[in-house]
Parts: sequence; structure tokens; C-alpha cells
Amino acid sequence: MALALFDLDNTLLSGDSDYEWGQFLVGKGLVERDHYETANQYFYEQYKQGILDIHEFSAFSFQPLSERSMEELAALHREFMATAIRPLMSEAALALVEKHRSQGHTLVIITATNSFITRPIAEAFGIPHLLATEPKVANGHYTREIDGVPCFQAGKVTRLQQWLKQRTETLSGSYFYSDSHNDLPLLAMVDNPIAVDPDDTLRATALQRGWPVISLRPPAR
Repeated sequence: MALALFDLDNTLLSGDSDYEWGQFLVGKGLVERDHYETANQYFYEQYKQGILDIHEFSAFSFQPLSERSMEELAALHREFMATAIRPLMSEAALALVEKHRSQGHTLVIITATNSFITRPIAEAFGIPHLLATEPKVANGHYTREIDGVPCFQAGKVTRLQQWLKQRTETLSGSYFYSDSHNDLPLLAMVDNPIAVDPDDTLRATALQRGWPVISLRPPAR
């Protein structure tokens, strides 16, 4: 049974769920607008440049989680899914997931974005397995720390290897779909790397190595 691995942000989603969560909090008045928008954009630019300090970013992005109960966060996420995420789930992305499901592949989202944001999105795609950056929980609340290895850059390889040790699957015949040069370590490991609406660095690498380049974005209106 082959693995079908999917990055989430700007791959299965036509946008970035981590960034959109920040903007959602700003729009709800739950964080201070000017400071949060500036910091959110700063970290997003660092990510695109491949120089993001994942621990620094996580301490920032986990702060609003740490200040609220699990019940309050769950209610906020339901609204976030309906207003911000569902519109980013393209028909092409849903069809791609269904194509792999129909072939009996093991479906996995592997993402740097934290599991609070991404687990309900994985469920919406009907993808049963999620490897994400995990916020540490203490006394029933999220903290500002990462639990274990962050699922980012080479950390995605580490987390996937840890996951595979607990299962019978291997990387034989595997697929990985991603938009970002941050995912080159894992793209280089799978049998079928596919660049999806890639950034400039990944596009150049994909063309050089003969990897397929596809788009899951809805047609421009």
C-alpha cells in the first residue's frame, strides 16, 4: 500500500492556514491588530525565504492558544473552518485526494502548521493520518512550546521516519505533493515527488530534476 503524502498550506489548500488563523484572530479582535498582523507577516515572509525559526514562530503563534480553554478554541475553530478554510479547499484538491483513496493508498497530511489548526482540516479532506507540529499541553491548556520534533524542513523526514517505525508501510511507491522549497528534504526521499503551484525555488528544482509540476488552484475568474 503506497503512501500518498500531502503538504497542506498552499498545496491542498489554496492559501496558508497558519497565516489565515492569525488573520481570523485579528478580525475577531482577539489579538492586538497592528502588532499581530506585523508579526504574522514577518514570520510568513521568513517561511517563504526558508529562514523561519520554527521555535520562535511557534512561541508567537501558540500564545493565543495558551490563553484560552480547549472549549473556547474548539468553537473558534469551527467558525474559522466555515469562514476561512472551506473556501480554500478546491475541487481539484478534493479530487486528487479521492484519486489516491480509490487506489487504496495510505493518505497522510504532513505539515509544519500545528495540529490544533490542521487536524480538523485533515478530517474535512477525509485524510486519516496527520503529522504536524505539536503544541505541548500542560494542565489541560496549550503552552507556547513545541512537543517533540517540529514537523518542518528536515523535521518532516524525522517525523515521518518515526511514524513509519510504528507501521508496516514503507516509502516504496510513495508520493509527496508540496508547494515549498522547505520540503525539499522529503521530496528528495519519495519515489514520486510532485510540485504543486510551487515557489520559484521549488519550481526550478522540479524542472531540473524532471519532477511533475501541477496546479490545484481554482481557475481565475
